[in-house]
Amino acid sequence: VKIHEKLPKNEFKNIKLGFDPNLFTYNQLNYLFGEKIKLKAIKKNLIDQIFKIKEVSGEPFYSLPNSSVGKSHKTKISLVSKYLKNKKSDFLYISSPENVAWLLNIRGSDTPFSPLPNCSLILSKNKKLYVITKKHKIKNLLKTKKLFLKQFIDEINFKKLIDSLNGKKFIIDGKTLSVFNENIIRSKFLITNRIDPCYILKSRKNTTEIKNMIQSHILDGVALTKFIFWIKNLKNKQITELEAEKKLEDFRKKNKNYLYPSFNTIAGTGSNGAIIHYRASKKTNKIIKKKDIFLCDSGGQYKYGTTDVTRTICFDKQPKRIRDIFTLVLKGHIAVVTSNIIKNDTGKKLDFHARKFLKKYKLDYGHGTGHGVGYFLNVHEGPQSISKFNQIKLQEGMILSNEPGYYKEGKFGIRIENLIYIVKQNKKLFFENLTLAPIDKDLINYKLLNYKEKDYLFNYHLNVYSKLSPFLKKDERKWLASFIQHFN
Repeated sequence: VKIHEKLPKNEFKNIKLGFDPNLFTYNQLNYLFGEKIKLKAIKKNLIDQIFKIKEVSGEPFYSLPNSSVGKSHKTKISLVSKYLKNKKSDFLYISSPENVAWLLNIRGSDTPFSPLPNCSLILSKNKKLYVITKKHKIKNLLKTKKLFLKQFIDEINFKKLIDSLNGKKFIIDGKTLSVFNENIIRSKFLITNRIDPCYILKSRKNTTEIKNMIQSHILDGVALTKFIFWIKNLKNKQITELEAEKKLEDFRKKNKNYLYPSFNTIAGTGSNGAIIHYRASKKTNKIIKKKDIFLCDSGGQYKYGTTDVTRTICFDKQPKRIRDIFTLVLKGHIAVVTSNIIKNDTGKKLDFHARKFLKKYKLDYGHGTGHGVGYFLNVHEGPQSISKFNQIKLQEGMILSNEPGYYKEGKFGIRIENLIYIVKQNKKLFFENLTLAPIDKDLINYKLLNYKEKDYLFNYHLNVYSKLSPFLKKDERKWLASFIQHFN
């Protein structure tokens, strides 16, 4: 049974199942296995005994300057310790590396695509902290954060640390804390809450973070716009999905602030574009044909900022059905970014507006409309998202993706994605676009757009042109200006 396809609790009854308590949380066990499957913790992972993974030491963690993060780590620690006092709890165990990264203003090189530091942290209500990680990882932090060596604990000494702490109550992160470590905490403390407050605190970006994200998206928009101009103006040269992916990466690499992709690029032409999480490989790699539409979903990690953008591109006049569907997707995309956030104050409410035009024609897409995005961290980062289920209240400073789509299996895929952030003005909340890149005007059926939607597209492309044109060549500028004239 592949547990991502079928839940074991729906497939089995009355069996005993062994599991590694280091690799599961109680939340996962309950979701996957329910109550009818009897679970037994296996202390020694059987795979580990026959296959030893070589430990990669990796680069040490590094600090971000206060000028790039807006709030010092001391300010953030004070904020969280105040939360602990309000909750009448003695300690918080932050088991998610992204939350440690946010709290201490540090980053690492332990994960592909995200600058995560592989560590966890215990914080007391009196601001004492203990970072749990390998010792060689922290040599840079002893100076930059003015932390003491005794505040860093090796993973193998976790139980000793818990036994040494004085207090009664712990807050943990039920999403990420392993069964093994939770049981160690439970043996001495009462767990009073299973939600790490850092998630919501981290989701509300401050003015410095927003400012740097805006700058990163200008850099990214230049690369993507140059790429779209290049690929739409190829004459007779045939290129493959992998070649297109590399070319886009080359455009991004021309900027010194670009570090690496924020996820595996999805570059799918024709039927491959209909595979939502497609990854081009030597086996699947297709030549991009003039008659097909091409879906490209990509992003970058910049110093400092994270981007994620999808454009669907055509190279020849498309059938009316494809242009109609593209336009319905576009109408949903515009409906999200122009929504009244006072009325539509959760992702669940916004998701309805993204789908309503497609649903008139009994069409839909099998993924959420948007995910939260981190600041020079994970490209997927909650707790906010735009989906049928998300009830998190939308707040100033939150960043989300806005990416409705449509996928015809074996034929084509359409998706339009911008990152957007929430601004507050005159006690009102509204969205602003971060992403700056043209939306393919050749795929739009203008008869399906109303005046407000056309006006939005004109203003969006005017903004794209004003921000990006100083960095473009003459022929690229002329081409980009045609979008403004087109939507006027």
